[in-house]
Amino acid sequence: MAEKEKLRIDKYLWSIRLFKTRTLASDACKAGRVKLNGSNIKPSHEVKLGEVYQVSKGPDRKIVKVTGLLESRTDAKTAVGFYADITPVEQTPAFKSMFHAPMLKRDRGTGRPTKRDRREIDDLKDDLMENKAEEN
Repeated sequence: MAEKEKLRIDKYLWSIRLFKTRTLASDACKAGRVKLNGSNIKPSHEVKLGEVYQVSKGPDRKIVKVTGLLESRTDAKTAVGFYADITPVEQTPAFKSMFHAPMLKRDRGTGRPTKRDRREIDDLKDDLMENKAEEN
């Protein structure tokens, strides 16, 4: 792929597919959700090989190390070769989801639960909490 000597951080984050648009990447930089060594950076910051960036995108946090400079957006398989995701396992969404209780959902359009339904839901929630407390 085409590599460049100079590349802006917003364009880099867009090209490695961390953000859907370059504008979203630029806005994240302006809002302080992209950091280099703990300090906020501007969208015009020049990316260098070996730098490590912390990127926050909603509840997800990624730590990305630059391994190559990618000028234009390409397919996901190619883009993976231009960065290393060094996010600790404890911070990944899959790891966090193991510790959450299952969501109880009702089918759409069924209306409000009856008094009987509500009691069954409460009993089920209480059982889940008791089991979780016993595990710890």
